[in-house]
Amino acid sequence: MKYLEEFRKGELIRALKKKTDKYDGPPVNIMEVCGGQTHTILKYALQDLLPRNVSFIHGPGCPVCVTPERTIESAIKLSFKKNVILVSFGDMLRVPSPAGSLLEARANGAEIKIVYSPMEALKIAADNKQKEIVWFGIGFETTAPMTASLVKKAADLNISNLSALVSIFLVPPALEFVLNNGAGNIHAFLAAGHVCAITGLMEYEKISAGHKIPIVATGFEPADLLQGVLMCLQQIEKNRYKTENQYSRVIKREGNIAALKLMDDIFETTDREWRGIGTIQGSGLTLKKKYSGLNAGLKFNINEKKFDNKTMCISGEILTGRKKPPECPEYMKGCTPDHPMGAPMVSAEGACSAYSLYFSGEKADG
Repeated sequence: MKYLEEFRKGELIRALKKKTDKYDGPPVNIMEVCGGQTHTILKYALQDLLPRNVSFIHGPGCPVCVTPERTIESAIKLSFKKNVILVSFGDMLRVPSPAGSLLEARANGAEIKIVYSPMEALKIAADNKQKEIVWFGIGFETTAPMTASLVKKAADLNISNLSALVSIFLVPPALEFVLNNGAGNIHAFLAAGHVCAITGLMEYEKISAGHKIPIVATGFEPADLLQGVLMCLQQIEKNRYKTENQYSRVIKREGNIAALKLMDDIFETTDREWRGIGTIQGSGLTLKKKYSGLNAGLKFNINEKKFDNKTMCISGEILTGRKKPPECPEYMKGCTPDHPMGAPMVSAEGACSAYSLYFSGEKADG
C-alpha cells in the first residue's frame, strides 16, 4: 500500500537504526503524543532499536480515553430521554463511567446509532423528524472539522431537531500542561501527524521556543517514528529547539486552511476536563453563541456533575509521562481491557490497553 509498506521496509529501518546508534549524548526521554504512535512503537518493538540512553514515554493518547466520566453520563442520560436518538462513533460505546456505558444503555433500550461520519446524522434527522437527534461530538483537532461541518450544515438548512454534545480537545495546551506539571523528564515530543495535518505546526513552534524543547510531527509507521526520534536527537546534539515536520507527505506548516477557517467560525475555546488529568485551561472547543440552538447542553439543560471516583489507578501519572502502565498497582489486576478503570485503558488507543495487547504484565517495561 502506497505510503505504508515503504515505511515498514527492513532496509530503511536498519539505516535509521544505524544513524540513531551514533547518539552519545545525555539520556533522552521522548514522549509520543498519540495512542496510534504508541501502538506502532509497541507492535514493532521500536524501543529495542534505540540506543540504551534513549527511551519512549507515553502521552495523553486519545480523545476517547480522556473524555470525562460526567460527559459520558450526560450522553447516557440524553440517550434515555423520550424521542431522543443519540448518534456516535462506535469507539465511544464501551467507555465506562459510574453511570455505565453507552453500550449498556443501548442494551437497556436507549436509541443509539453508530455512524462512520457525523454527516450521517443529517439523514437520521430527516428520517426521524418527530425525534431529537443528538450528535456526540468528541475528538482531538482531527475530527473537529467533521463536527463543525455538521453544525454548519444543520444551521444552513435550519434543521431544528438536530443538536451536538461537543467534547473536543486541543493538543497543544495539553503539552503545555504536561511540561508545566510533569516530572521534568520529557526532552522531546513526537507530535501526532493526523492532528498536525489539520492544525499545522505554528502552535507547536511556540511550545518549542518557549520551553526549549524539540518537537517533531511524525506519521505512524515504524520508519516515521524512528526518523522522528533521529530528528529529535540531532536537535539535542546541536542544542536546537525547533518544531520539525517528518510527515511532510501529509502536513503543511499552515495546516488545513479551509478546515481551520470552518472551525474558527463554529467553535470557541473553553477550559476542558481531561479524564485522569483534570481541567486544562483553554484545551477544549465548544460551540459559539451564534450556534447555541444546536448546543445539546443548552437545549436539554444538561448539568454535568463531577464524579469523585478515587481508586488506586495512577492514570494521571501515566497520561503525563511520569509513570508507565506496569507501574500502576491496578494494571491487569483491577483494571483490564474488559473492565477498564482508568483513562489509558478505556480505549484501544490508550497506553495501558496497548501494553495489555503487546506485553504480559511481567515483560511490559516499555
